[in-house]
Amino acid sequence: MADAKSKNVYFAKLAEQAERYDEMADYMEAVGNAADELGVEERNLLSVAYKNAVGSRRAAWRIISSVEQKETTKGNEEQASYAKEFRGKVEEELRKICKAILTLLDAKLIPKTPSGESKVFYVKMKADYYRYIAEFTTDDEKKQATEDAKKAYADATTVAEKDLVVTHPIRLGLALNYSVFMYEVLSNPEDACKMARTAFEDAIAELDTSARASALRSSAHSAQRGMCVVTNPLNVAHILGGADRKAEVNPTPAPICEGDVHTFL
Repeated sequence: MADAKSKNVYFAKLAEQAERYDEMADYMEAVGNAADELGVEERNLLSVAYKNAVGSRRAAWRIISSVEQKETTKGNEEQASYAKEFRGKVEEELRKICKAILTLLDAKLIPKTPSGESKVFYVKMKADYYRYIAEFTTDDEKKQATEDAKKAYADATTVAEKDLVVTHPIRLGLALNYSVFMYEVLSNPEDACKMARTAFEDAIAELDTSARASALRSSAHSAQRGMCVVTNPLNVAHILGGADRKAEVNPTPAPICEGDVHTFL
């Protein structure tokens, strides 16, 4: 008979296929709270579960916020108040999901992984969820979330530079998400683009003159248009044969400073 961990992993996979991501997150939270360190597949399942659970709500928050602003502009105060009330409901859901994964990361997952790929993965994940909190909060809560995200991104970068090669998909993904944080939360587009471009160019420099290198250079050339447009490092990771789950690597190239990067960040 399967043990509880195996059963929860199976249920998480089933929930993923059924696109029931809240339940998938619950099952993977139970797996994460078990005594064992997570394997790569389990780690990716955890990431997919929470990424999708929070992703739909982030999208909803943006839509509702936009409607609220439009109603306010039109002078429809009553409708604007309804939208604000609904936005608050979504914010509470976002806060609950982010706090759940952050608690799991700090209490269980990060302490179990002193270094290496998993360490970078988890600390990057921690930074990402503080960034999500900073997106919808205000005042002191936003300030604290911003500081926590900045510290976690810096910590993850330190470990990545020590333990991962520049072409590693997790290191590239970290550079992209850190740059998005700089651009959107810190409002520092110059440093954001510099970081993403440096990560990409460092990866290019490490590649030999192979078909992958040619594809990477071609992708870079086609993406370099307009101000502050850099090829998405996650596209680089895909070309390099990176992680195979959609929450880690999205094969679609996209500049970090234009368009809707939120879809896969």
